[in-house]
Amino acid sequence: MTTAASHPKPHGKPFVGELLGRSDYAIIGAIVEPGAKVLDLGCGEGELLEWLAANKGVDARGVEISGARVQRAIARGVSVYQGDIDQGLADYPDQAFDYVILSQTLQETRQPLRVLREMLRVGRRAIVAFPNFGHWRVRLSMLTTGRAPKTRLFPYDWYDSPNIHFLTVDDFEQLARQEGLAVERRFFLEGHRTVDTLPNLRAEVAVFLVRR
Repeated sequence: MTTAASHPKPHGKPFVGELLGRSDYAIIGAIVEPGAKVLDLGCGEGELLEWLAANKGVDARGVEISGARVQRAIARGVSVYQGDIDQGLADYPDQAFDYVILSQTLQETRQPLRVLREMLRVGRRAIVAFPNFGHWRVRLSMLTTGRAPKTRLFPYDWYDSPNIHFLTVDDFEQLARQEGLAVERRFFLEGHRTVDTLPNLRAEVAVFLVRR
């Protein structure tokens, strides 16, 4: 199991920097190999793909459901098309990409298992980053208020939240075993620090690199 930071400080302190304002992007940027073929699902305005193309020389493609975001991504020079990843990735053949990325979007999909399976059909490896609903602040919020949790990581009211599936680190680990996936790397983040112990309780965000 790998939990080392992508850019450790001297003396091995578990510190992760930011890429485009996000620690999970820094991890993803470190995982993706130069020159790889990359598909980013739910790519937004294409910031991560633009960075990967400029700094890693990747062949970058993206899928995004918002037409306005697709237009802004194309304006960045990124190849993005408008589509709903819940409907599958029928436009792409098997194993067309080296990496398929899904960053903090899995919990927003209606059919997360189908999405994950499609990722590993069209890609040799999948990079999945998601917020951990098992984090102690989420648990404490529910315990003390008796209401849907609101924390720094989950600031939404229950009726206004994009999150429709509330998975934890342990949930994803169990799903990986159920699907027979090989977990090549794991990163557990609390702010800019990696978490080595009790990640299901302490991690705010998890990043997994998996393959069939």
